[in-house]
Amino acid sequence: MAKLLPELASAEPLQRYSVRDLEQLAGEIREVLCNLLSTRSAHFASNLGVVELCLALHSVYDFRRDRLIWDTGHQIYPHKLVTGRYRDFDTIRTKGGLMGYPNPHESEYDLFMTGHAGCSVSTAMGLRSGDLLRGEDERHAVAVIGDGAFPSGIVFEALNNAKSFRKNLLIVLNDNKMSICPRVGGLADYLDRLRSNPFYTGLKNEVVRVLNKVPLLGDPVERFLAQVKEGVKAGLHGGMLFEELGISYLGPIDGHNIALMRKYLKMVRQLEGPVLLHVVTEKGHGFQPAACDPVFFHTPPAFKQTEEGPVVKSPGGSPAYTDIAKDAIREQMTRRSDVTVLTAAMCQGNKLESVRDDFPSRFFDTGICESHTVAFAAGQAKAGLRPIVDIYSTFLQRSFDQVFQEVALQDLPVTFLMDRAGLTGPDGPTHHGAFDLAYMRIFPNMIVAAPGDPHDLRAMLGLAMEQPHPFGIRYPKATAKSLDLPRSSVEVGRAEVFSWGRDGIFLCAGTLLHEGLAAATLLRKEGLDVGVVNARFVKPLDREIVARALRECGFVITVEEGCLPGGFGSAVLEAAAEMRLSSHHVRRCGLPDQFVEHGDRQELLAELGLDALGLARAGREMAAELGIETGMKRPSTVVNATNPL
Repeated sequence: MAKLLPELASAEPLQRYSVRDLEQLAGEIREVLCNLLSTRSAHFASNLGVVELCLALHSVYDFRRDRLIWDTGHQIYPHKLVTGRYRDFDTIRTKGGLMGYPNPHESEYDLFMTGHAGCSVSTAMGLRSGDLLRGEDERHAVAVIGDGAFPSGIVFEALNNAKSFRKNLLIVLNDNKMSICPRVGGLADYLDRLRSNPFYTGLKNEVVRVLNKVPLLGDPVERFLAQVKEGVKAGLHGGMLFEELGISYLGPIDGHNIALMRKYLKMVRQLEGPVLLHVVTEKGHGFQPAACDPVFFHTPPAFKQTEEGPVVKSPGGSPAYTDIAKDAIREQMTRRSDVTVLTAAMCQGNKLESVRDDFPSRFFDTGICESHTVAFAAGQAKAGLRPIVDIYSTFLQRSFDQVFQEVALQDLPVTFLMDRAGLTGPDGPTHHGAFDLAYMRIFPNMIVAAPGDPHDLRAMLGLAMEQPHPFGIRYPKATAKSLDLPRSSVEVGRAEVFSWGRDGIFLCAGTLLHEGLAAATLLRKEGLDVGVVNARFVKPLDREIVARALRECGFVITVEEGCLPGGFGSAVLEAAAEMRLSSHHVRRCGLPDQFVEHGDRQELLAELGLDALGLARAGREMAAELGIETGMKRPSTVVNATNPL
């Protein structure tokens, strides 16, 4: 039972806590995290790993005034618990509750919503610069960044700028040998070498001088100085990458030793210029199953703790679209030796572990470096391969310029599988894939597809492998529901018509096709003759079907799980304008021009009017506005593969 946590209205009391108090608090935090996982899926192993680091930071700094940025904010849970949000913590990742990432609307302790990796050093530098220009020199700035995020290009842009910055700044490198899966690349090897020199501190006279002034809690000064002496040889090369960039390097130190971390943090406050403090932690620390398998316990399903260990509550049900995509990738890699797959540190998220194991020479994990991933894929395509970039929609945004310059401009056959397109549920606005249709369809040469169901997704990937152009396919984080209807073959730029309606029609782009079909059924029962079209392609658009719908149907409702500005509905309106056709009877249904909060995906769809009931309501309203009478019970023209238009 938590005793200290309920007393914390803010983190300020931690500055007066003893090490023993902080260690007790660490235990209470881990208990709360384990209890949370008994009710819902949440980020777990990463939060267990930063408990002591979080407490040490808050016990030395006052982040109501000082600045703290958590890179890749899914490790924010301990921070939330000690900054006055304990009593609301059981609402985390539920609609209307606490966000699973930093949220400035919740607390003065949260400065940015940080759902993507790599930007903490840049934003911390900006904060420090702004405070200095405003005359607030006494404020400190701290960026906490993991070793998995550290290779991101923007990090090195910031580190390169740090030498000329020459202002006090603390970069805490949280090194746990992981991103979500084990980290990859040369920097990972470099950090491993630094780990083998555990007593290196940079060996500057200033460091030793300041350390001697700071009381060492729980570790004699003599022992520490002896360790420094033993580290002289290691100091000739350890940490020099950072030193050459003008950044003082300290560490590595034990990230679960609160006393030692407090000593270093107090010392850093007195040093001039940028400092990188290398902290070694264990992902999943304090919960043995998570420490042994941090990949599974990154965001595990809800589980029940028993004497035999955690028992996962099986979600059951149909496979997800991610599973369908993974199987389709495997099929193409088995069929063709020129197909490769690239992912940016999301092997587990995209469920590619088996593909990686079976095709190791054609699988490429580039780390959290999306821009590099896309440019790398462009090079492979130019060399004659057929690369598949399997990436979350919201992360592909980070490589916008490479999609433009290296892929679309060169007209190279790179295929983008955009997972998590649309609403991602409890992950919230940092992860909703709202913008891919809008930002992908603007590029010349690009084909943009939105499968309506698993049949479409599999066929579209096969089709992409035969195209000489870049090809984007988007699909949601959702259960993959197949349509039990006759189907037509998938052809670039051709829609699939399920039924035609004189009173109205739903033009559906993507997996909300199921909701459109259900809405049409509801409206037919009310006497409206309403049809449904599976658009399949946003670019090129099936202008023939769009033109016929605009001419023949009483109302036209476009349906998409993406932003309305620039999306599928906008493409339909653009086509209407180009064909000089009236669009007064068109209504667009999609994500509004605002950031959508977190919550269960189906809850959010209902709130936004994108479930069957909401779409039926939109059809009813359009019929009323246009004076279309109901109750005539006119049968729709059913169209399928055996009865084409």
